Amino acid sequence: MSRSFKFNGPRVGGRGRSPCGGVSCALRPRSAAFVAAALALTACAATQPDSAVAADAPGFLLGMWHGFIFPVAWIVSLFTDKVAIYAVPNNGGWYDFGYFLGIVVFGVGARKGTRVVYRDRNVIDVKARRVEEIGG
Repeated sequence: MSRSFKFNGPRVGGRGRSPCGGVSCALRPRSAAFVAAALALTACAATQPDSAVAADAPGFLLGMWHGFIFPVAWIVSLFTDKVAIYAVPNNGGWYDFGYFLGIVVFGVGARKGTRVVYRDRNVIDVKARRVEEIGG
């Protein structure tokens, strides 16, 4: 006995199409809320005062160096006020880019090679028997 399954959902280009133009009406408020939340979070973006940017201050290469030595500088900065993990004033965006590369690519965030996890498996050598052989 076979049962047939009848699909009653909307077909593309056919009757029963969503009144919202192919997009579920339930998703529109969610999408609007998501976009509003994303725009609200952009208001939290950090800015730098003009007094913190100087042309002759540390630039890209020193930013990369400071990003690379970040873990050591952070630990030392916990015990002394003479060491900081970020140079202020700096020359702005290029220092920030070098700092980011120093941390992510060359420093703490860098992953050398791949991580391989080995798992030991015990293999049991047992000859399987059919159920008919056991039961008779």
